[in-house]
Amino acid sequence: MNHRERFHALLRGDPIDRVPLYFFGTWRETKLRWRNEGLGTITNLTADAGPQVPGMDPDWEEGMWNCYGLVHAYLIGDQEVEILSEDHDFVLKRNEFGDVIRESKLGRSTPELVEPSLKPTRASWRRFSMFLDPGDARRNHVGWQNEARELQGSDRVLAFMGGSLYGWLRNWMGVEALSFLLYDDPVLLEDMVSHITDFFMKVMAPILSTLRFDLVYFFEDCCGANGPLFSPDTYRRIFDRYYRKLITFYKENGVIWALIDSDGNVERLVPAWVESGFDILFPLEAGKWGTTPSSIRRVMSKQVKIMGAVDKHVISRGEEAIRRHLLALKHEVDQGGFLPLPDHRIPPEVSYKDMLTYIRVFREEFDHPSDRVSCE
Repeated sequence: MNHRERFHALLRGDPIDRVPLYFFGTWRETKLRWRNEGLGTITNLTADAGPQVPGMDPDWEEGMWNCYGLVHAYLIGDQEVEILSEDHDFVLKRNEFGDVIRESKLGRSTPELVEPSLKPTRASWRRFSMFLDPGDARRNHVGWQNEARELQGSDRVLAFMGGSLYGWLRNWMGVEALSFLLYDDPVLLEDMVSHITDFFMKVMAPILSTLRFDLVYFFEDCCGANGPLFSPDTYRRIFDRYYRKLITFYKENGVIWALIDSDGNVERLVPAWVESGFDILFPLEAGKWGTTPSSIRRVMSKQVKIMGAVDKHVISRGEEAIRRHLLALKHEVDQGGFLPLPDHRIPPEVSYKDMLTYIRVFREEFDHPSDRVSCE
């Protein structure tokens, strides 16, 4: 089987020759550590994806976030970046969209949104929405069609980031402002969600007419350790119809799977996500709340496919702990529709040797043919 055939067969629950071996990138500090410990192929310390480690399948995430350079499906700002202050540890700056953010100069930690440019008002949204002009000539470059046709012939899983109806807004205005907006002005919030939905459909339509993707990835990050940041009822009232619209659009244009990504304890939202048409739940963090593939499947049976669920922190605890953890997931793997991979970025506590041990143990446990009961 080639990489794409194996990926689809696993999710469908069909027989496969072996389980694909992927991960979901690393911290900057992890890349630096691995380079110092002998992985000489690392040249980009800032990217979240990768690096490609010997023994792993071609990285499914590489190129996903910018759609392989075919289209710029993000905000395009028009302001000059302004440094407001800086010291040895941090820099405070106003970015091209007008946000004031505080960034660490020492590591790859998440920037702090000190003052968002987007306020929860109609006037602010009218101004900010111009950064999401689908007709902006800067979104595509000359020759992208030829690049897309070349990519179509590659043997690797092709994924693209095709939606963020809550996660982007949370990043743009902050959790608190967005949480109040859910109740103070749901009409304005729905206008924002509708605009983002139409934006993705317009910018992706030319790409989808040229290239067939395996997977559309929706970034949301709408849950914490104690559960969702909004109720399932709120989800159904505001977000559901727009997810359905996007998923229908993508699948009518040849995309096979729709994945939703949220960290945290997602269990209360899973039924609503499945109703909207999502196929794959990711990354199913182990966390202190104890979510597992079996706990999700007790509620949703095999309707929902799962990627993730491998506790990233186990990788640094040695071969015995790694093997014990993977064996605990083996029954779910054998049921089909579940692709085990680390449940988020590999942290710098994991050495390069630790990662190679994980790869070896994974291969020992899952590199064998398997007959599966169909998940359909």
